[in-house]
Amino acid sequence: MGEPALFGPDFDRDPSPAYTWLRERPPHRLEFPNGVAAWLITRYDDALVALDHPALLKSPFAGNEEWQRAEMGLPLDHRPSLATNMINTDPPDHTRLRRACAGAFAPRRMAKLRERTQRVTDSLLDVVEARGHGDLVTELAYPLPIAIICDLLGVPESYREAVHEWSLVIDSADDSDGSKVREATDALERLVTEVVDVKRAEPDTDLVSDLVAQQAEGLLNADEVTSTAFLILIGGHETTVGLIATGALALLTHPDEAGRARRDPAHRAAVIEETLRLHAPLQNATWRFPAEDVEIGGRLMRPGDPILVSVLAANRDPAAFTDPDEFRPGQRSGDRRHVAFGAGPHLCIGAALARLQADVTFETVLRRLPTARLSVPEEELTWWPSPITRGLFHLPIEL
Repeated sequence: MGEPALFGPDFDRDPSPAYTWLRERPPHRLEFPNGVAAWLITRYDDALVALDHPALLKSPFAGNEEWQRAEMGLPLDHRPSLATNMINTDPPDHTRLRRACAGAFAPRRMAKLRERTQRVTDSLLDVVEARGHGDLVTELAYPLPIAIICDLLGVPESYREAVHEWSLVIDSADDSDGSKVREATDALERLVTEVVDVKRAEPDTDLVSDLVAQQAEGLLNADEVTSTAFLILIGGHETTVGLIATGALALLTHPDEAGRARRDPAHRAAVIEETLRLHAPLQNATWRFPAEDVEIGGRLMRPGDPILVSVLAANRDPAAFTDPDEFRPGQRSGDRRHVAFGAGPHLCIGAALARLQADVTFETVLRRLPTARLSVPEEELTWWPSPITRGLFHLPIEL
């Protein structure tokens, strides 16, 4: 078998054959159509090394000239007003920016967001239940996380339809949709800037107001405020959309597991973790660049070399997981921990919020829609072609 395709409908539906081929080789040198070469890390042990390696930097300015000229990453032009956030910085700035958001994800705030998540979920499912059919992506997996992350940030109701529209472009675009992603990024920059201006004039108890207050104290600058708001807005909901959609699909296609999850909250938690492992919503961790020569998996990576860590491939590594392509919640006591939310200092700050929303939605769907079933064959479902995130465009059900 030659080098497999890393894009296209077959890969989007089931990337395991391609990742199996890649894991049988050392870290793989990818050639992008624009001429940029990058390392793709697919083995679990190599992924752990890369995700926590002190010499692998996150700043886009650490990338080599070819990578920087190609304007890869998000936003594509690395504009300071959107890119000066915690995933694009290294200590001590990374530590400072992460600390600036920590209060928004504290346990007390999570308790309030759980109540809000339950209310929104119930209102969305009222429509589906009354109609007798619906789409668990467009009518649940998308509107719920957007509502919750906008509540967290303090984004007014009038902006939320635009957030949905432009976020969908960024979430599900393939790597040939540069102009569409740039247009969406421009629109979201305008939106975030407007929200920040509103909060400067009328501060509240939300995260953007808190960030603005920290800027007034000299703890953040203006670009860090808008960049952090942009990161939380996009990163704070897109992975949850994928998690809810793929978890709901797993429950619909595994009725025995759905029955156990309906009766047992602990098993529902196991379903969430297994969904995160098998369908990691973030397929590839964001770019890393060596500050010096680094050897991973027997391959020498030079300063500035772009590196992608495929957490989806790592989570399906048979060296770390038994029957890695099977959905086996609650049966992985001897396996390693998945890396769906990353590892090391850049571990996803919103992981607890994503798990919370998945737990509420799965419990509510299982309780209120016990007779739900797919209304189309599973093979007809279409997956996002994005090289970054993993999710479904639609999940039609009938009761």
